[in-house]
Amino acid sequence: MIPVIICGGFGTKLWPISRRHMPKQFLPLIGGKSLLQVNFESLRLKFAPREIYISVNEEQARIVREQIPELPSQNYILEPEMRNQGPATGLIAATLLKLGHADEPFMVVQVDDLREPTEEFLKMLDVCDRLARTETKYITGGFKPDHLIPGVDYLVKGEKISQDGEIGVFKVAKYLWRKSVDEIESLMKEGSLLVHTNHSCMTPKNFMAMLKTYRTDWFEPLMNIIDGGDIKTEYSKMAPGPVEEVTELVYAKGESLVVEIPFTWIDIGTWKSLSDYVKNQGHYHPSTNIIELEGKDNFVQVSDVNKVVALVGVSNVAVIDTPGGLLVCSLDQSGRVNEVVKIIESKGLKAL
Repeated sequence: MIPVIICGGFGTKLWPISRRHMPKQFLPLIGGKSLLQVNFESLRLKFAPREIYISVNEEQARIVREQIPELPSQNYILEPEMRNQGPATGLIAATLLKLGHADEPFMVVQVDDLREPTEEFLKMLDVCDRLARTETKYITGGFKPDHLIPGVDYLVKGEKISQDGEIGVFKVAKYLWRKSVDEIESLMKEGSLLVHTNHSCMTPKNFMAMLKTYRTDWFEPLMNIIDGGDIKTEYSKMAPGPVEEVTELVYAKGESLVVEIPFTWIDIGTWKSLSDYVKNQGHYHPSTNIIELEGKDNFVQVSDVNKVVALVGVSNVAVIDTPGGLLVCSLDQSGRVNEVVKIIESKGLKAL
């Protein structure tokens, strides 16, 4: 198994602290460590640095080198430009195939997620490794929700193929985009739904074969890269898009498997998810300069430790103050912060 931490993106939902020059995955959000460092340390319990790869754009590679200096330089898979996770995952597969790992399974480990306990995540890696060596199907992960979770997509479980007592592995019967609320609520009552957590896993050879069938406009430039073509030129030919633009078609054909993950999956994607996590872990220690009257469950973060912040009669609110911007929002609405960034940029202001 080749684990590949994929860490592109700007984390616009964590504006104003997440910026182009220092996105959220590199900030010391988790007990003084970055999401990159936490995920790398988790993988280090099973893998040596030379066995772990990083997928990152050229602009942010400098930060990765500073935060995990032990990673060999040849283990960087550099995106010439950001074109979303579909092309990025394709470049991972093409690079590993070119390096001679055509039949060695790889797994995409998204940097902005936490997986606890780590030991259970490593067990999942072993399961996926065995599956990918014997199956040509696309393999992903998911967990069974106990309530409707906004902002995520879902998978419908089909036939179970694993044995009793083992980690659950199922054929994927259907993929549901997050906007299919009525159908999601109905299927959730039946207990057949899993929240889609990605964890793309295949051998590079099989992943490329999947692209050849379902996304030739990505496949052909990647093959040119494998054959020695200029990476920057060929990568620019690939239309941006999520990997789901391919896998949704694979799900519909019954050519995929989902592993019901045996760990807690925490997506640090919004101020609410970050607030919930750091509070549950005991990492939230607001200063005495933060004053709350008749309010609760707020999350306050200021860059100036001497600044006094007062909240009166408000609850469940995020107040994030930085030299470059101030955010005040309901934690329940924090998934819309990226919309604010788009408006700021449309006004010609500096958001990132």
